[in-house]
Order: sequence, then structure tokens, then C-alpha cells
Amino acid sequence: MTVKDHYTVVVVDDHPLFRRGVHELLDLEPSIELVGEAGTREEALDLVRRYEPDLTILDLNMKGSSGVEILATLKEEDPSRRIVILTVSDSGKDLTACIQAGADGYFLKDMEPEDFLKSIRQTLEGQIIVDASMMAFLTTSLRAKMRSAVQERPVLTEREGDVLELIAKGCTNKVIARQLDISEGTVKGHVKHILKKLGCRSRVEAAVWAAQQKEVH
Repeated sequence: MTVKDHYTVVVVDDHPLFRRGVHELLDLEPSIELVGEAGTREEALDLVRRYEPDLTILDLNMKGSSGVEILATLKEEDPSRRIVILTVSDSGKDLTACIQAGADGYFLKDMEPEDFLKSIRQTLEGQIIVDASMMAFLTTSLRAKMRSAVQERPVLTEREGDVLELIAKGCTNKVIARQLDISEGTVKGHVKHILKKLGCRSRVEAAVWAAQQKEVH
């Protein structure tokens, strides 16, 4: 199986100086190409729709718009889009809102540059990156939400069940493809269908749903 060695990224932040810093950091990673920068909601939506990047790095607090609203709009159009939040907020409420809106990661702006690049690489490979100190809060919050939701148990195909089990274990798309002997493109398709059937907007919510089902059954 061919391993992807080139990824495209869009950065959305209303501070030009901060965007420049992220740009310079991403330039240190040969496999990543920054294809666009946006400072407003309209620019962000246009760039992502035009380039369909492998990853969008999105600021939470944008002038004149909410990062959560931009995130929700892009995920509503295509749940398979990979979008991470990069923010100064360590609020559990903000974290939960972003994950429920479909974020594939939640990074704090005070993280070390080398940790940032490592997290970006892991996210591009399909991993879910959330600050460890906030993960316990997130898991508790999402489980409470799912317990209160009244819905029929969705029917997954056997293959979708296999993929979901590996998602719950924190496996990347690449690892899932290798484990199941299928292509990464096929994995992405399965993930998209799983999220739609479960009514989830992110792999995080899908993983929590899977864990919750094991507790119930």
C-alpha cells in the first residue's frame, strides 16, 4: 500500500502575525504544503471548498464570526473533512462544543512548536489529538450527552463495525487500512458512513459512542 507523503493544509486565524508563525512552522515539515490562509469566515469557507485540503487549522475566536460556526458549516457539508481547533481557550465548555461540532482535534496555542508539528502529523494520519488534561472532561461530557439521547441503535455493516472498533482504539486511517487490508480511501469512506449512521460529527464522538455501547451491553 502506498503511504501518502504529501498533505495540503489551510490555516484560518484573524491575526496575520499568528498565521505567519504557523506558516513558518509548517514550512519545517517537507510533507506539508500550506495552500491557503484565511482571516475571515467567508475566506475560510471559500478556501476549504476550493482546495479541499487534507487538514484545516481553525482559530476558535474569530472577529465577526465563531470558529465553532465555521467548523459546523464545513462539517455539515462533508463530515470527512479533517479540521482541528487551535486556540488559547482551555475551557472544557469550548472543548466540548468544538468536538460536538465535529472537530478532529483541539490544540492550545501555548504548546511547544515541536509538539504542534507532531500533533499535526498525527492528525493528518487520522489520530484524534486532544490535550490530555482535558480528555477526561470531554469523555464524561460526551457520554452524558449520549445517555440522554433517545435514538434507535444504528445498524452498521460488519466492515463498518470493524472500522469503528479500530477507531475506538485510537487507530489512524493508515493503521486501519493495514489491519483490514483495504485502502486508506476505502477507510475514509467507511468513516464517513459510520459518522452519518451514528449521528456523530467526529471520530471522537464515534469512539465515545462505541465505548458507551460496550458499557450498556
